[in-house]
Amino acid sequence: MDTLTLSQLAGELRAHDIACEVHAPTTTDPVITGAACDSRAVRAGDIFVCKGAAFRPAFLSSAREAGAVAYLADAVKLPELAAAEPALPALTVAAEDLRRAMAIASAAAFGRPDRDLPIIGITGTKGKTTCAYMVRSIVDHARGKGTCGIIGTVETYDGIEDGPSRNTTPESPDLWRHLANACDAQLGGLVMEVSSQALKYDRSYGVDLALGCFLNIGLDHISAVEHKDFEDYFSSKLRIFDQCRRAVVNLDSDHADRILEAARSGSADRVLTFGLNRPEAYAWASDLQADETGILFTLHLGEEARPASLPFPGDFSVSNALCAAICAEELGLSIDQIVAGLAVTHVPGRMEFYRTDDGRVTAVVDYAHNRMAFDSLLSAIQGSFADAEKIAVFGAVGGKAVERRRDLPEVAAKYVDRIVLTTDDPWTEDPADICRQMEEALPAGFPHETVLDREAAVARAFDLAKSCGRRAVVLLLAKGSDATQHVANGYEHVETDSALAARHIAELNSRQRKSSTC
Repeated sequence: MDTLTLSQLAGELRAHDIACEVHAPTTTDPVITGAACDSRAVRAGDIFVCKGAAFRPAFLSSAREAGAVAYLADAVKLPELAAAEPALPALTVAAEDLRRAMAIASAAAFGRPDRDLPIIGITGTKGKTTCAYMVRSIVDHARGKGTCGIIGTVETYDGIEDGPSRNTTPESPDLWRHLANACDAQLGGLVMEVSSQALKYDRSYGVDLALGCFLNIGLDHISAVEHKDFEDYFSSKLRIFDQCRRAVVNLDSDHADRILEAARSGSADRVLTFGLNRPEAYAWASDLQADETGILFTLHLGEEARPASLPFPGDFSVSNALCAAICAEELGLSIDQIVAGLAVTHVPGRMEFYRTDDGRVTAVVDYAHNRMAFDSLLSAIQGSFADAEKIAVFGAVGGKAVERRRDLPEVAAKYVDRIVLTTDDPWTEDPADICRQMEEALPAGFPHETVLDREAAVARAFDLAKSCGRRAVVLLLAKGSDATQHVANGYEHVETDSALAARHIAELNSRQRKSSTC
């Protein structure tokens, strides 16, 4: 990577029409080798970004102690920051330019690794995580475990760092650090989920995507702290087409015409499409046959076609697989390698099945948490388990996305036989109040109960499954592999839905074995 000084970084910002000023207490022009916006993540040579309503000058001091050689800040904040660290050089911009400046500075500081690394970006209301893991499964199965990087809701793996994610798409300094790590680790590619918030607030600004994929669009994330209305949400997601070399569009999505128009008018030199039973698309599926264990279909990719399978059911799963197939082909994989990788896909907390040995109880763990995801998942379960008692456990988040308190119970009541309402990231709200609002959305007399403790709610659902007198499916929804509850004073560690499902199924199997030996 070429040496980058603070004055050169200022030139980068000006080249992007961002006015800035360098404030250096000496003639020293520090060399910048990285960027960070969390003082706990600062490494020697970083430029530290001072941002956020809760920011305090003490954070800047911590960053300097960790090795930061300069800082980027809102010009209005300079006097108090300079008073705290008078010897530290600063680069200042207007408040409205700070987030974009942070992205540009981070890209430059880490040496634009996106130019040497094929990056797949995936956006959509639902399916981002599943599609990303399908791509990873295909690449890892063909080239070896750990050869494909991933950044998303569940985890971040870049060849050097590997751990749970804090945001679907991280802040730009963290994002560019991960891209640089993936490049240094010589990964064959990286797939990342690109959230509407990342696109709206420039977290992913400037990342050169080999492919920008748009899975679908539905009503979600509308609140005072997310998007003010559907148009804001939709237009934010469409911005992915401003930074990709090729665009990928789902012809089955709502508003497909507008998505295609945006893809064709963006930066892409080619638009590739996919869809179910759509021979006009570049990737399409036919001959879908689902059962309780998965789904079979014919994958058509360009001029080739192969029988394919997934280890979980749902037409929406096949749709995600079509997008993943296009992505994998872009990364140099053959259709045979793609089919082999799809067949062994595992997505933590998404369409996970746990079954008793005798088949009487099946637990399904899925992150479905909005109207579109609920409808897709539950209709698939209804089709595969038509004769089974279906018991759903879920809640709704506090402080945002209030439409889910109506949407989730309304949709669930169409497909399941009983609902257990519980707590799901209530934040500053009382989960009992949220559950009462959800109760009001249920049809009169619909069988349901409220158990606020999520672990107890799951236990109650399994008790209902054992006593229902027929086969049963217990659906643990909206948390997946998430091991925390967001409450008023932060995050509390909890047992994941995946772990709870595995434990209860194991207990049922143990009881069955003991009874069969008596």
